[in-house]
Amino acid sequence: MKEWLSPREIAALAQGDLPGTERNVNAVARREGWRRLPGKARKAETRGGGWEYHVSLLPGTMQARLMAAHASPANGNTDLVNEARSALWARFESLSSEHKETARTRLAIVDCYETLRKSGLGKTAAVRLAARRNDIAIGTLQSWLGKIADIDRADRLAALAPGYKGAAERADCDERAWAALKSDYLRPERPSFSACYRRMRQAAAKHGWSPVPSERAMRRHLEADVPKATIVLARNGRDKAKTLYPAQRRTRGHLHAMQAVNIDGHKLDLFVRVPGRELPTRVYLIALQDLYSGKFVAWRLSESENKETTRLVIGDMVERYGIPDQMYLDNGRAFASKWITGGVANRYRFKVRDEEPQGLLTTLGVEVHWTTPYSGQSKPIERAFRDFADDICKHPLCAGCYTGNTPDAKPENYGDKAIELKTLSAHIDACIAEHNARPGRRAAHLKQRSFDQAFADSLADPSTIVRWPTAAQRSLWLLAAERIRASKGNGEIRLLDNRYWSEALTAHAGREVTVRFDPDDLTKDIHVYDSQDRLICAARLIGDAEFNNAEAARSHSAKRNRYLRTNRELQRQHAELTADELARLYAHGEPERPKPQRTKVTRIAVAGAMAGGAAAPAASAEPDQWNDEAEESFSRGLRLIASNREDM
Repeated sequence: MKEWLSPREIAALAQGDLPGTERNVNAVARREGWRRLPGKARKAETRGGGWEYHVSLLPGTMQARLMAAHASPANGNTDLVNEARSALWARFESLSSEHKETARTRLAIVDCYETLRKSGLGKTAAVRLAARRNDIAIGTLQSWLGKIADIDRADRLAALAPGYKGAAERADCDERAWAALKSDYLRPERPSFSACYRRMRQAAAKHGWSPVPSERAMRRHLEADVPKATIVLARNGRDKAKTLYPAQRRTRGHLHAMQAVNIDGHKLDLFVRVPGRELPTRVYLIALQDLYSGKFVAWRLSESENKETTRLVIGDMVERYGIPDQMYLDNGRAFASKWITGGVANRYRFKVRDEEPQGLLTTLGVEVHWTTPYSGQSKPIERAFRDFADDICKHPLCAGCYTGNTPDAKPENYGDKAIELKTLSAHIDACIAEHNARPGRRAAHLKQRSFDQAFADSLADPSTIVRWPTAAQRSLWLLAAERIRASKGNGEIRLLDNRYWSEALTAHAGREVTVRFDPDDLTKDIHVYDSQDRLICAARLIGDAEFNNAEAARSHSAKRNRYLRTNRELQRQHAELTADELARLYAHGEPERPKPQRTKVTRIAVAGAMAGGAAAPAASAEPDQWNDEAEESFSRGLRLIASNREDM
């Protein structure tokens, strides 16, 4: 089949699908931009020049007729034949149901004509009779027969479809005007199409852009050429465009209870009266959800998403149901705190240092997974918050306390009153209990069971293994970890303007230690650990006393004396030998007197030197020999003695 056709050849094959003159075919090519399409147009190699267009640009019926005219066993191209048939049926499927029904009606009339032909009528008589029976013009039936003359019987329905072509109805538009209009409309400020069109018309008049069709025609241009997702992305942003793509549906049936949990915080739309605060405020509900069953396994209220409440919520879960294998949490400051995930290499928000105390999840051996914040697809708990938020905040118990979920959604009774924190806590306990116990859950693996029942059944399964904390691990979530240096003197620890001390700390004076404490109750003992996370002691609070409080002074003195007596007794226990016993034990007996040893050269003691108060050297024995040097030395000594006597 011939793949490239000139405008004249296209006009000859048109038969109503395209204009029947070369000039009008060229007009269609310019209007629909055939020459700008890659691989669809080329310069003709013939003597007259001009352009040639690929057969794929033609309507499906024309492609089918061209295929039938040129196809043969010798030169037939199966790929082109299939491409033509696919294009024919693709065009049919793009039509409305009304146009498809028109094609079926035409096919029935054509079948009526062929039935008459088979009965023995001639072509002219059969056309006239079939047209009269179906109340159509003879010329109309003849045009239909011309369309299917070379078409396979199986493709007749698609070939008889009305020649409706939306693209052919598009008005011509100057490319510069079209580019300006699109660029103006596809901005994040989201201007109206009418305003963009008016600005484009003014610019077209100024710069001489022509032609410029009507606003309605340009709207059709936009709808046909620019995908909706592109418009949403440009005008509404990435998050809105993400919703146009189908969300991933994740199954959780392969998990078991307490294998994986997720945690998040939700700011309640309620005014709450918190003890210690003068004005009402809004509080956060921080909760943990089991991923397999959807059950809420722990929750607490807090004035903010903070590391202390997060740690306590995790502790509540572990105390009740055990230690999960995995936890999904976002990268918020409360959850990425070093108190929670210290030691995890990719916590992102805080620099990991070798001396940093191990976080709660790291110490418990929980595998941490970071998720996208504010993403219900990443954390099912966000979807669960939406489920029962109405049950909590719009309950009659909270009438007058509801704030609305957006600033422009305030109720008429906004700010009438505030609910007490204690009352709200009991209300949330009841709502979450009902949420967990509600039957008829529709997830495939839940099988109409409640969250509670699915959770209990999974835990009862012999294949479910859940780790439980030891007695030593229970202090990890009740207290918080921080690096502190003990004082150099007695090992005293200063924490949040309080002082803590234990006798065992004296051995760690001046060293860095890890302390675990309860920030909600600083009067409790703090647990002190060394750099290897080994428990040193539980240090007690040392309270301050008034300067003139004699009773406090006496109590402190009594404690100090008791401490000294205890250590004195320990001293006696450890120092089992007295000093005299040690002296006798380490004595070496009577020392031997050293024997005198003569030197080869000796000096005579001088009386004058002794009289002068200086220590004279001890006299030595007679020298072995007398020489001139010795004689001279002796003479000087005598003269010195004589001189001393005259002075006296």
